[in-house]
Amino acid sequence: MKSSVVSQLAPTGVLRAGINMSNFLLVTDKSTDGQPIGVSPDIAREIARLLGVDVQLISYPGPGELADGITTDSWDIGNIAAETERAKTIQFSMPYCEIQATYLLPASTAIKSFSEIDSPGHRIVVKQRSAYDLWLTENLQHASLVRTDSVDSAYDLFVNEQLEVLAGLRPKLIEQQAQLAGSRLLDESFTAVQQSIGCAHGKPEAAEFLNEQIKQWIANGFIQSLIDKHGVNGKLSVATLSV
Repeated sequence: MKSSVVSQLAPTGVLRAGINMSNFLLVTDKSTDGQPIGVSPDIAREIARLLGVDVQLISYPGPGELADGITTDSWDIGNIAAETERAKTIQFSMPYCEIQATYLLPASTAIKSFSEIDSPGHRIVVKQRSAYDLWLTENLQHASLVRTDSVDSAYDLFVNEQLEVLAGLRPKLIEQQAQLAGSRLLDESFTAVQQSIGCAHGKPEAAEFLNEQIKQWIANGFIQSLIDKHGVNGKLSVATLSV
């Protein structure tokens, strides 16, 4: 292990890892002392082990708050979805897994196809500052976005206000579809949210180390083993290994 990698990723002697607690696929539980359990925390622990340092898991209620932490030097690595706007302040590794994002429609919908979603008058409910919110903000041309502060409040607003579309991650939308009689989950996906490891810009050895580790983990099955361990097989997909 190069000393420059350790000094760049753990300058205090402890790896401070930002964990997005709202991602229910990457953080599936908490320990009795409140520590996050899941794929994301295990990845942070493995990086700390490789660096030969202790790990401090720093919990954030959502990805937006985690992303903001880079501006105050609150973490050394952030396990968060890679996204263009965030990349202005965070240097992202290659993705280690992906989660499809799509739409749920109510029983009363007049929408017949995926291509009709982005039309004038359609209101799409979305969790604010999620990776798929950022994608929709950049790519929608006609439909409007209605933002809420959590996945659950987005669903509640969608149902109670009888809005046209709910955007979200496919695994959660599958659960919500089961709660809403007659609702329809679209087969297509508008994006795949790519989960990566972020660090501050200006740390080239650290960035190279993280990329090489992810390549090894994808190739040797470590990422898949974490997906299996935490019971999210079929919901999380291992990212395609770049050639």
